[in-house]
Amino acid sequence: MKRRTFLKSTAVGAGVAAFGPDAFAAGQPVDNRPISNIPFPQKRPMITYSDRPPLLESPREVFAYPITPNDRFFVRWHMPDIPKHIDLNTFRIKVNGLVNRELSISVDDLKNDYEPVEVTAVLQCGGNSRSAFKPTAGGIQWGHGAMGNARWKGVRLRDILDRAGLKEDAAWVGFNGSETAAYYETPNFVRELHLDEIGDHVIVAYEMNGEDLPYLNGYPVRLCLPGYYSDSWVKMLSNLTVTSDYQKLFFMDQAYRVPDNACECQKPGEHVPTKPITKMNVKSIIGYPVNGGKLYHNSYVTIRGVAFDHGAGIKAVLLSFDGGKTWKEAELGDDFGRYAYRAFLYDFKPKKYGKQTIMAKAINRAGEEQPFAEEIGWNHGGYKFNGIDVVTVEVV
Repeated sequence: MKRRTFLKSTAVGAGVAAFGPDAFAAGQPVDNRPISNIPFPQKRPMITYSDRPPLLESPREVFAYPITPNDRFFVRWHMPDIPKHIDLNTFRIKVNGLVNRELSISVDDLKNDYEPVEVTAVLQCGGNSRSAFKPTAGGIQWGHGAMGNARWKGVRLRDILDRAGLKEDAAWVGFNGSETAAYYETPNFVRELHLDEIGDHVIVAYEMNGEDLPYLNGYPVRLCLPGYYSDSWVKMLSNLTVTSDYQKLFFMDQAYRVPDNACECQKPGEHVPTKPITKMNVKSIIGYPVNGGKLYHNSYVTIRGVAFDHGAGIKAVLLSFDGGKTWKEAELGDDFGRYAYRAFLYDFKPKKYGKQTIMAKAINRAGEEQPFAEEIGWNHGGYKFNGIDVVTVEVV
């Protein structure tokens, strides 16, 4: 089947017909932005968008490996006022609302009074790769680097809620952290989950890759919600409030939403019904080689990258060296769990001098696969981009 025919037969193709091509102008995200010369605490120099709040992006080469080092893990805060110091002697997580017993939990309590659990999971900003959208969508113009994969250790959220005891009409849990706005009327960054969304994989994490959480990644504890975008992974978690009804909140009802239609797309300026972003879609990124790199003619090179999704698991990663006309299956690395990166490798021997494009496409066990970038519909927030990754190198 030709690509044009295939497009017309899909929901994306239906969106093109309904909205017109101007709403579907995604390309490749901006790549190879300069690395800052000034490192933040506990971080190596990274791509820096802001220092207040800290907004740091990982460079592409980080994604040649399945575990992201703490000092190269991206940073995304919403509010400019972050506590400069947290005293573990006085820090507490409050659990209140529709519970039989209110709790005030220290980090030591979490480590000593609850069963420790670990999960390896991808943390990805909902706006990762936003710079691919044209016209420009609102928000930080991330390249591919607003994501990372880590081993998270903590306690099950369910265990905390069971310790508090839920009242009969309990249905929702609200999560608040310690970051605050500079302007008093700015709403707090509060997220909510229905109790049905809280499985054993949802934890309150106090360790990341075998160390205390880095300060800029949410020290001393953060919510860990594998399979979901990072807007729900509340940092510096300070309060859990159980309610019977959904609470109307800015960061649930206005921000982090996409059009509620098959293609999750809209015309620029068009107002359509929306839904919150929750589960991540399937995606892959090439970590090596990087854009603008050089490969040697007739010499083997191992192409490396990572793939992930919302938890269905990666079935295959395919690579193309002819613009998507044909595809070759890469070798998959170790399986760290269904919420983690799955590394892929492919030994490639360039036969021609000059420019060479390399494309990567992931397919998960649910049969979902990455689309070409031009098949992705525009949305006002620039969320959930997962176009086939393209790297261009020079063969010398």
